[in-house]
Amino acid sequence: MNVIKNIYKLGTLGMILVAILSPCCFPIFAFIASALGLGSFEMLGTNTMWFFSLMVLLSIIGFYLSYRTHKLIYPLLLSVICGLIILYGYYVSKSNHWMIFTNLGMGGILIATLINFKAIKMKNRNIVLLSTLTCPKCSYQKEETMPTNACMFFYECENCKTRLKPIEGDCCVFCSYGTIKCPPIQEGVSCC
Repeated sequence: MNVIKNIYKLGTLGMILVAILSPCCFPIFAFIASALGLGSFEMLGTNTMWFFSLMVLLSIIGFYLSYRTHKLIYPLLLSVICGLIILYGYYVSKSNHWMIFTNLGMGGILIATLINFKAIKMKNRNIVLLSTLTCPKCSYQKEETMPTNACMFFYECENCKTRLKPIEGDCCVFCSYGTIKCPPIQEGVSCC
């Protein structure tokens, strides 16, 4: 999978991993670990909230990149609001209840991750993978399955053996000679 398309997951998982590795800052994870018979240890020390904040920022960047693909604003808005709640709770609030803000923000980002994941899955369901290629030389037609992980730059006509290549301005043979454009173009992102 493309790291750029899934960076929101990386940020969310990183945020949860930092929380698990820092039980003194996130006691709920220490409680869960000890209930499961696992010991707890402090791995990140005084840098915990810096790593945590970095993962929150990485999540928000990932949600923005996902928004550019599927145009669903809710996960992005929720992640920004929850990120601000986390930052407020730790860096601004002078209250002893900063942990409530942090856990609330983590929960919100986790919910945003699930919403975003579902939106991406729903968008991918609408992609058509079958396209009929028509040879410009002999007009022979053949239905082909388009690859989802690469562009097809060349295609040999089964009838006249002409080697097809994309027309200038098109990214692949499906965009030039097919009945359906390639999956990246269907998604609204640039092809190769």
